[in-house]
Amino acid sequence: MKSNILSVDNLHVSFKTQAGRVTAVRGVTFGLKKGETLAIVGESGSGKSVTARSIMRLLPKNNTEVTKGDIVYEDRSLLNVSIKDMQEIRGAEISMVFQDPMTSLNPTMKVGKQIMEGLQKHQKLSKAQARERALEMLQLVGIPSAEARLEDYPHNFSGGMRQRVVIAMALVCNPKVLIADEPTTALDVTIQAQILDLMKDLQKKMDTAIILITHDLGVVANMADRVAVMYAGKIVEQGTLDEIFYNPQHPYTLGLLKSMPKLNDDRTVPLLPIPGSPPDLATIGEGCAFAARCPHTMKVCHSFTPEDTVVDGEHTVACWLQDTRTPKEYLPKELETSQSR
Repeated sequence: MKSNILSVDNLHVSFKTQAGRVTAVRGVTFGLKKGETLAIVGESGSGKSVTARSIMRLLPKNNTEVTKGDIVYEDRSLLNVSIKDMQEIRGAEISMVFQDPMTSLNPTMKVGKQIMEGLQKHQKLSKAQARERALEMLQLVGIPSAEARLEDYPHNFSGGMRQRVVIAMALVCNPKVLIADEPTTALDVTIQAQILDLMKDLQKKMDTAIILITHDLGVVANMADRVAVMYAGKIVEQGTLDEIFYNPQHPYTLGLLKSMPKLNDDRTVPLLPIPGSPPDLATIGEGCAFAARCPHTMKVCHSFTPEDTVVDGEHTVACWLQDTRTPKEYLPKELETSQSR
């Protein structure tokens, strides 16, 4: 069994605001193995991007604090390495594709120079060598007339092509870990499929581990090996792709799946949105954060935070319905599990 190349252990991240301290990430734990894709899914505001930026140490220093936990990359704590060492790791060993490719690129610099920067910094290549490698990457990500496009500025590219440039920048130094934060959000369906196929192809060639952050379960089904479902700063369920899609054990996970259209569904059957809104993390109290929106809530849900329960193997869920101390008759049929009680 492969060991984790990256591990996040009980991570807590807080922000100082005018309304007081807001804990955006509350005890997140997961591991990432070499060559696999872990999808982190959840509604906006669930803490997905904060978790990713914590790994890269890209959160603002003046109002952000990691109050508990650790992030370990190849036996090194990323929270304890120096700023200089972290700069060496970023891009060379851990890279990130951000949500909006236009804001990720410098509008005043040619794309060729932007791709070459990482090579010259991390691999100490000459300008000619870096240019040759940048050209190879543009060709690899499927940009036509790649040599001429090296001299273009970001505004000369379409949204899909800019996203390809951003992926080329992220992968040019052959990083061991790629964090893709909503990499296809602003793209149409056709370009989205091309980008996802491109990422899978490059992953096979480079054996890169990917953390895919998204709210689109269709993207997850196409890309992921394992899935972590986040809600209100916590991972509420985690397992393989099949376990999450075909044996969901948390009411929130089930709600996400019910709100997703399926190709083989009867179109007369309406989609079922999750009622209510995510909680305000500045005022969140004890108990399960999903209790106010859950159709199966119990008295204990409002008073005590559920701990992780092992469903099977690496499939875990943080829900009182699945706790071994909860009487079996409380468990609704749609969330029945094979675990013994």
